[in-house]
Amino acid sequence: MFEFITDEEERGQVGIGTLIVFIAMVLVAAIAAGVLINTAGFLQSKSQETGQQSSKQVSDRVQEVATVGNVDSNGEIDIVNVTVTQAPGAGEIDIQNATVTWIGPTGTYQLVSTTDNYDNQKPANQEFSYSSVKDADDSGSVLNDADDRLKLVFDISTYAGTDNNLGEGEEVTIKVNTMAGATTEIRFTVPESLGNKEAVEL
Repeated sequence: MFEFITDEEERGQVGIGTLIVFIAMVLVAAIAAGVLINTAGFLQSKSQETGQQSSKQVSDRVQEVATVGNVDSNGEIDIVNVTVTQAPGAGEIDIQNATVTWIGPTGTYQLVSTTDNYDNQKPANQEFSYSSVKDADDSGSVLNDADDRLKLVFDISTYAGTDNNLGEGEEVTIKVNTMAGATTEIRFTVPESLGNKEAVEL
């Protein structure tokens, strides 16, 4: 006996095959769309993170307010005090997490902050210290308000030696690098005359 397939049966089989292919295409497209959406979300998140980090590297820095040198009995500067505040647009800055590069006539020194206020503990070898000048909320080493002022204390003899204090006309560059990676460069030249003075503005 021969079985005959009618036109209607042929059309039915073709329709089912087409439906299967269509469903497969929809599934593939859905998976691809999901991958693209996840990738786009990941890239957006990374770009935002990168943008925030880049912004902090530019804005989260300190700004110099005043720099003063203490004149010792030999007519040389033995201690330099740099008062700093937040730069415009900066976030919180913890000075204890900052690193400082001192570039002076006797060499270059990489300094880290002491763990205590200068009033309680003077800086030791390869260290700088700080002292609160203005701190409304008692945040200590953290600059978190535009009105906050911290005095960075550099006792030159602790890393350059007592015979290497700053003399008249000598130049120094101080680079303050915050935890965010932002750097502030402070330059000064010692005045040509230090006689009969206890302190001078640098």
